Amino acid sequence: MTFKEYQEFAKKTAIYPRENHDNLLYPTLGLVSEAGEVAGKLKKIIRDDHWKIDEAKKQDLAKEIGDVLWYVAQLSTELELSLEEIAQLNLKKLEDRYKRGQITGSGDNR
Repeated sequence: MTFKEYQEFAKKTAIYPRENHDNLLYPTLGLVSEAGEVAGKLKKIIRDDHWKIDEAKKQDLAKEIGDVLWYVAQLSTELELSLEEIAQLNLKKLEDRYKRGQITGSGDNR
């Protein structure tokens, strides 16, 4: 499956309030909520399982990461951006930082 195929199918399943057909709030809130669920599951793995991730826990994490991807796709769609375009921009940014020895550190413009 390509990013384009995923984004097109995800759009078909997007049922949420849209005002003026450009709602960014709902998918943004969903994204942070689902990212929090990923973090929460990992926190429990650290606390209860001492970092041991068995296949069932891995699948639980995969499902939550999939939900994160869905909201990323929807936010991208609302912004009229393709996931492929976003991935390419991100790799270009990372490559530039890598070439300049700025992979570590903090700040958007490093």
